[in-house]
Amino acid sequence: MSNHPVGAVGCALLAALFFALAAVAQQRAAASVPEGDSLVRALLSNPRWWAGVLGDIGGYGMQVAALALGAVLLVQPILVSALVFALPLAAKLNGRRITGRTWATALALTAALACFLLVGNPTEGNTNAPLRDWLIPLTILVGLIGTATALGIRAPAPGRRALLLGTASGSLYGLAAALTSYVTGLFEHGIGHVLTSWQTWALVAAGITGVYLQQRAFQAGPLSASLPAVTIAEPLAAAFIGVTVLDERFRTNTFGLVLTGLAVVVMCATTIRLSRTQAAA
Repeated sequence: MSNHPVGAVGCALLAALFFALAAVAQQRAAASVPEGDSLVRALLSNPRWWAGVLGDIGGYGMQVAALALGAVLLVQPILVSALVFALPLAAKLNGRRITGRTWATALALTAALACFLLVGNPTEGNTNAPLRDWLIPLTILVGLIGTATALGIRAPAPGRRALLLGTASGSLYGLAAALTSYVTGLFEHGIGHVLTSWQTWALVAAGITGVYLQQRAFQAGPLSASLPAVTIAEPLAAAFIGVTVLDERFRTNTFGLVLTGLAVVVMCATTIRLSRTQAAA
């Protein structure tokens, strides 16, 4: 893996833009499908949803490029800025203007991201971690995802259902991001290595399941419930795998770790506030 943090940040920001466009298009498409109807069938015949798929493809391509240039702990938190890009788009689609308070919240999120990157200064890890290093962290993460999915499907309130399913979806995306770092490196050894690696199929399973659960979350409730859950869960799950499996670390002292932790709290709080504002726009 190359170490080009500036390129990684640029690609991650482009990925966030594409993901924001995709989320707005897909949520509008999924929300139009009644709960009793077949979600998959309805979405496959909806041009707006396919436009969102193109956005996801572009975003994932930029995410792969970013992960090839930098660490998981560097790339994933930047994707939180997808909500910043979604704000003006949502405002334009709904004929609303963005308030000063909303822009202040967006700036606070940007500052928290900058603090996370500059103070934490995350390192690259070992993408070739053996299966034994994956077993316990992967079991914990999959268990949490399964629990969130089961509770989400059974939740009677649409908002709670969207929140839980969005959390499960975002966690799967975070797992997929961590696996991507390894799988992309296999291509230089030939397609045979790619197809025979368990990480490749785990990546495919995580991606497909994550997309489906995200559409279920979009169908169940507004962006105020689903999009922040997806956006926050993805970097947290990726960071969990990065630290526990890939041996990524923050290069800072104790005070820096405290600042980094506070930055994560601000990122979560401002992300939720931004998404609520977007949904109300």
